[in-house]
Amino acid sequence: MQCCVCKEKPATVHLTQIVGEKMQKLDMCEECAKSKGLNDPTSFAMADLMLGLGASQEIDAAAAGVQLKCPRCGFSQADFKKSGRLGCPECYKTFAEGLSGLLKSMHKGIRHIGKSPESMRKTRDSADRIKTLQTKLDKAIASEDYELCAKLSTEIKSLSGAAPSKVTR
Repeated sequence: MQCCVCKEKPATVHLTQIVGEKMQKLDMCEECAKSKGLNDPTSFAMADLMLGLGASQEIDAAAAGVQLKCPRCGFSQADFKKSGRLGCPECYKTFAEGLSGLLKSMHKGIRHIGKSPESMRKTRDSADRIKTLQTKLDKAIASEDYELCAKLSTEIKSLSGAAPSKVTR
């Protein structure tokens, strides 16, 4: 197999990226891999490899030249780019602005829900929906939009099985 960059030497470095159901392969010789920075872990960002070359620049752009550090663990953006991991849960809050775009491209969303049985997931989704509706109901009551209150109250009742007057605020 020949290097896909220089098309002269045999490929000895092989990278595979799977996005969704599509797989992309990159086969390079050692010289081309070195020229792309794949041999020196200090100059090659793991986040670039995981998210597509150049994707970790979103974090740099979000910081606008300011090197953020997590107040809890001292982890920096450079540390994330090198390792592709964050240091602690507080890092997600510290680097939230730059991470949201990267997380959306990596996962289905930016909220971690983990794995759970289908019945448990339905219960959690229903509880989340009731909570959202309750917040909307409180706003509707404050703005005296009684038609919307009745609609939201009925929807909460159908989801929870409780009478509208028993719904707690």
